[in-house]
Amino acid sequence: MNGQYRKDIYPGLEVDIILKKDQRTGKRTRGIVQSLLTSSAFHSRGIKVRLEDGQVGRVVEIVS
Repeated sequence: MNGQYRKDIYPGLEVDIILKKDQRTGKRTRGIVQSLLTSSAFHSRGIKVRLEDGQVGRVVEIVS
């Protein structure tokens, strides 16, 4: 599942994100969502989240 819809993402969920510095390469970072930073219901490039380790990026995929 992709991370474009805010309703699909919640704290405690395991996700793959792309950090700002990795946008060119597409390198993914896996972690647990701490908080959601995007307020809109949909974002074409992915909902921005903060992981429990403090990293911030856009959700590319929700790990099932």
